[in-house]
Amino acid sequence: MGNLLILFTAFLCICLFVALHYVLHEYLWVPHRVQFIMNSQGIRGPPYEFIHGNNKEALQMRKEASSKPMALTHDIFPRVMPHDYSCIKKYGKNYLSWNGVRAQLVITDPELVKEVLKTSEKAFSKPKPSYFFKKLLGDSISTIKSEKWGARHRKLANHAFHGESLKNMIPAMIASVGTMLEKWKDKEGKEMEVFQEFRFLTSEMISRTAFGSSYLEGEKIFDMLMKLTLIIGRNFYKAKFPIIGYLHLILH
Repeated sequence: MGNLLILFTAFLCICLFVALHYVLHEYLWVPHRVQFIMNSQGIRGPPYEFIHGNNKEALQMRKEASSKPMALTHDIFPRVMPHDYSCIKKYGKNYLSWNGVRAQLVITDPELVKEVLKTSEKAFSKPKPSYFFKKLLGDSISTIKSEKWGARHRKLANHAFHGESLKNMIPAMIASVGTMLEKWKDKEGKEMEVFQEFRFLTSEMISRTAFGSSYLEGEKIFDMLMKLTLIIGRNFYKAKFPIIGYLHLILH
């Protein structure tokens, strides 16, 4: 019995040591090594923070930007992406950012972006979607890998975005806008929430052009999609810790 207890304790210690080594290697050594290598090549950026990367800072800046009133201007970049705006001003057009423990080389120089997309097709692949994004988008054009981009997906995309198909959608779009403008006649001289109105318009257009119905007929589905979108937004900047994050997804 004593030998079994010693073996169990030794096994537990080994497991804890392996787990600690993994965490220190993946969450400390690798990020700082990547940051050192990129800095030596002239690519700077905000410092890496253990587990969170730059997510806490980005979330805080986004909350602060959203809490302030916005002037009537087309310059919305500082409002919708305040962290990126701040990094570009401080570190230049190309900088290193951290989404948790994952390093991201952000490139905003148009010519360099063009060069990367033209010559690095296999190296610059689409990022793996998160659990919630996968639930929302499935195997869509925005998430599917190039090797899965087969004849079926290409045929569906070509038909949906063909010129003639788009022309056939125009009457439905005009009808949707007409419905919205008709409803606005009762609100003349009153203040209204335009964001909700245009969300309704977008949903109405999708319903008419893609499904031949109306927003009211599919209101429940759109409400569910909106709730899932809010869940994605809440979890976008959260740190993903191994095992614990996986269990959290299963339980919720």
